Amino acid sequence: MPLPASPQLSPGPGAGPATAPGPAPDLAPDAAPVTVDRRDGPHGEVVLRRRGERFEIIANGCFLMDTSDGRSERLLIDAALAALPAGRAEPSVLIGGLGVGFSLARAASEPRWGRITVVEREQAVIDWHRSGPLTAISRDALADPRTEVVQADLVAYVRTAPAAQAYDALCLDIDNGPDWTVTEGNGGLYDPAGLAACRERLAPGGVLAIWSARPSAAFEEALRNAGFAGVRTEETAVARGVPDAVHLAVRPA
Repeated sequence: MPLPASPQLSPGPGAGPATAPGPAPDLAPDAAPVTVDRRDGPHGEVVLRRRGERFEIIANGCFLMDTSDGRSERLLIDAALAALPAGRAEPSVLIGGLGVGFSLARAASEPRWGRITVVEREQAVIDWHRSGPLTAISRDALADPRTEVVQADLVAYVRTAPAAQAYDALCLDIDNGPDWTVTEGNGGLYDPAGLAACRERLAPGGVLAIWSARPSAAFEEALRNAGFAGVRTEETAVARGVPDAVHLAVRPA
């Protein structure tokens, strides 16, 4: 779940990760990091740092995301919307978590979405968006009447929300994806019980979209075993290393 740097507010492409332009260059990519805010919470330490032209989020000493790009976070939203059944009016979307705000901003910029619910467990992250350095990214989205922010643990929220509270799309971007989790407990989203809960949280024909720091054939198989159909992966090339990935799956109607 990468963070935004000196926020680049261009909408960016939502499709075609192979041809999507890269991020704007950081004017000081090797600058020493400056701590903007540091909080201790129930899940450990979370830090917002600035490095040159970008912001970084660090959790328990591990880098989670920065604001240097954002294409794959926008793809998370766009691919889910494109995978929904044609003609579904004002589909609802659950975004988890808030991160640097790229996914929320993308959803709010799309008039076809109806209700937009964001689940974020860290109060610090919410504060950075409401009144801190990340407001430029999310200000308009947070002011959108379709948007609701819920402070809660995403894994618990998905498993315990009322059965009647279904969504047309779940766009989930927590930790580093199914193959490597930094925070204890986040892995519960990707195990069989977590995927079953995601399926139950979707309306029939609804789409589950999960961001990952790398593609995972094993996770695609886990999605099929959990009863999802239409399982596939879209990739976004990155400057170094393996591509970011968005895993997509559909709850059968």
